Amino acid sequence: MYCWSVSHYVWRKCNIAFQKKNIIPTVKYGGGSVMVWGCFAASGPGRLAVINGTMNSAVYQKILKENVRPSVCDLKLKRTWVLQQDNDPKHISKSTSEWLKKNKMKTLEWPSQSPDLNPIEMLWHDLKKVVHARKPSNVAELQQYCKDEWSKIPSQRCNRLIASY
Repeated sequence: MYCWSVSHYVWRKCNIAFQKKNIIPTVKYGGGSVMVWGCFAASGPGRLAVINGTMNSAVYQKILKENVRPSVCDLKLKRTWVLQQDNDPKHISKSTSEWLKKNKMKTLEWPSQSPDLNPIEMLWHDLKKVVHARKPSNVAELQQYCKDEWSKIPSQRCNRLIASY
């Protein structure tokens, strides 16, 4: 087995080498991860939001506020659309339930302790596979690849998932 390392030599002024703007982030020891929220309809993928920090009810409501209506418009959905989410505590919290009601977002009832039959799980699997194949070398690349690949999901794939449901 042959191993080699690539060195990059750059001339910099004294005492600025380790400033954030001069450092290239890399993946080490299993890399990093990102948390994303996404939505889709039979007509195709909607928006994908990257979540920074801890997800709680307030963060979830902010994501819904910034992404659901624009996705509904982009996907040209009729007024009868319904939001499907699982029974995660932040999805069914009192504040989120009130927020959904106030914003006139109809949700699909979902049984507790049900097997994970949400069709978006198949899209998450697809996304993980294609992003992994691109071999991101840092978290910023990982986030960008997620966004890029999400937008490439064919509407036919989304339509088949909805039809199979």
